Amino acid sequence: MPLNIPTFDDVLTAAARLAGLAHRTPVLTSRTFNDLTGAEVFFKCENFQRGGAFKFRGAMNALLALDISARARGVVAYSSGNHAQALAYAAAIKGVKAVIIMPRDAPELKVRATRGYGAEVIFYDRYSENREEIGGRIAAERGAALIPPYDHPDVIAGQGTATLELIQEAGPLDALYVCLGGGGLLAGAALAAAECAPACRVVGVEPEAGNDGQQSLARGEVVTIEVPKSIADGAVVTHLGAHNFPVIRDKVAAITTVSDDALIEMMHFFAERMKIVVEPTGCLAAAAVRSESQSLRGQRIGVIVSGGNVDLTRFASLIMAAGDKTPREPAMARAGPETFR
Repeated sequence: MPLNIPTFDDVLTAAARLAGLAHRTPVLTSRTFNDLTGAEVFFKCENFQRGGAFKFRGAMNALLALDISARARGVVAYSSGNHAQALAYAAAIKGVKAVIIMPRDAPELKVRATRGYGAEVIFYDRYSENREEIGGRIAAERGAALIPPYDHPDVIAGQGTATLELIQEAGPLDALYVCLGGGGLLAGAALAAAECAPACRVVGVEPEAGNDGQQSLARGEVVTIEVPKSIADGAVVTHLGAHNFPVIRDKVAAITTVSDDALIEMMHFFAERMKIVVEPTGCLAAAAVRSESQSLRGQRIGVIVSGGNVDLTRFASLIMAAGDKTPREPAMARAGPETFR
């Protein structure tokens, strides 16, 4: 059976579905970051999204795309945290029963939030068990709809609405940097950018420890790796999705990687200079812009800040480790043309 690959029209449909449900998150700039990179950088701050991450967009869009009878049977998902919270939250809003399969080593903050939204949580061992198999089995046993975190056309289309809003607000971009785990956000971003800013170069950013997407783009086929170990827990995956890879292959210019140390330094910068809490995964794109700044001077750059769901004790310990590595010049952050609502 051929795959149902999402299109830009699906992104527009998702935007209409999400109106009044998903926040139109703010676009911020930092004078210090612009000075450091020599570029004009626009941060789309999905850490202010409902549920604390961009995942709410895709989860709610996929939930709303189900017919009433399917919603009545409930939904199942597997996730290390942000999609878990997002689908649990969306299901709670719409009165739908949700079952979420999470790794035993998922951040406790994300587990508590998922349960707090009313979802049933089932744990698995990410190093010895297959979450796709577990999710498929439970969905079949319960007659529920399976909504995976990234390999789903409606999820991809929903994630694309973040880039749609960013370009509407910031205007044309020369490049757009997007964090990459399973590929749902990157594929959605590429669909929106290709239509709204055709000259924009879309770049995916992965943890250095897990570059399956980079390998896949180079080979022209999905590459599967061992479970990587990185502080970017939202990007700890082994392969891209079947629905998003064709979009990434055709519309993404490059995929790069950054180290965990670079993520920690970026967390410190966001907290100290822009006064926002960003989780390690959410720092991937910005860290790559910082490291590649020599090639970006004079350009208008978009950055998707994917989320802010991080345990505060862990957050404090990580940014303390960054010490005095970040610059000390005064900085200003300002809202974009539209205010957060």
